[in-house]
Amino acid sequence: MDDGGKTLGNAISGKSGAAVRLCCALAVGAGVLAGGALTAVPAAAETTARPADCPIENSSEGSGDFRRDKDGHLTAAQAAAYERELRAALRARQGPHTGQTQQAATVPVAVHIVHAEDGTGDLDDSTVREQIEVMDKAFGGGNSGADTGFGFRLADLTRTADDAWFEDFGAHEDEIKSGLHQGGAGTLNLYITRLGEGVLGQATFPQEYPDDPDNDGVAVDHRTVPGGGREGFDLGYTAVHETGHWLGLFHTFQNGCTDPGDYVDDTPYEAEQSSGCPEGRDTCPTREGDDPVHNFMNYSDDPCLNHFTQGQARRMSEHWTAFRDPQQRTDREPRPRP
Repeated sequence: MDDGGKTLGNAISGKSGAAVRLCCALAVGAGVLAGGALTAVPAAAETTARPADCPIENSSEGSGDFRRDKDGHLTAAQAAAYERELRAALRARQGPHTGQTQQAATVPVAVHIVHAEDGTGDLDDSTVREQIEVMDKAFGGGNSGADTGFGFRLADLTRTADDAWFEDFGAHEDEIKSGLHQGGAGTLNLYITRLGEGVLGQATFPQEYPDDPDNDGVAVDHRTVPGGGREGFDLGYTAVHETGHWLGLFHTFQNGCTDPGDYVDDTPYEAEQSSGCPEGRDTCPTREGDDPVHNFMNYSDDPCLNHFTQGQARRMSEHWTAFRDPQQRTDREPRPRP
């Protein structure tokens, strides 16, 4: 695994724009998921139009009842539209052999630390390396479950001291990403900064890359890295969860107990997100299996999470083939740093 370790002072300021994107945010707060389980919508209501920005709501802390993401998950229609895009892209790439191969890849990661000018939120090189190692182990099946075939190496590390960017990432996101983003669809840009009270992380999906390449990537709160201090969420698994989205996975509770669930055959149906570590919970009793509360694509506390499934590995491989494989694209590699 590459050590990377190159650093920068201030970042380049680039263009800003009102990019239309779909985000998947993780939030911590005292509220419960509004509306409970998601249900399927009639086919007539589905649209291939790309939805507008998902709100990343700040929620109050203090009850001690930490939960992930009140908002930000996909509707049934949005998930179905992304699924259609995936199948169409695979047919274009593979023709009649769609789904017959499973790829492995080592993903270069460009880490961008955006911290306050007094040093708040900055991370040392060893912590960054540990975060990459956590991701590499999780996707390699080193905790439990399937080896997905994906590994990660640190390709570059930048540090930017900017109070405005650190205090309000959302307001400056376009500027930050246009100035810092590296590489093409096969390079993971991981932004580590303050995401606001209650917010753990956010990610883009592979289907969004063609419309807004500079926006592509994952952002996590600096307190979610290994040893970061976010109670219940500081083992580095927020980056694992968000990278799962970056590779095309939905939440395990997508569509609730309704077909097709999260579009993965070997993850049990689940009516709603998990919280804490509810062993033996079964929110879809008419469906086979207990809720997948240990799956990285659920919202359990970090110590409860430990695996991806083989079906999720296959789905990530499909998205890689369809949208991210550098051999299938002509994207630029991460730009060299002095």
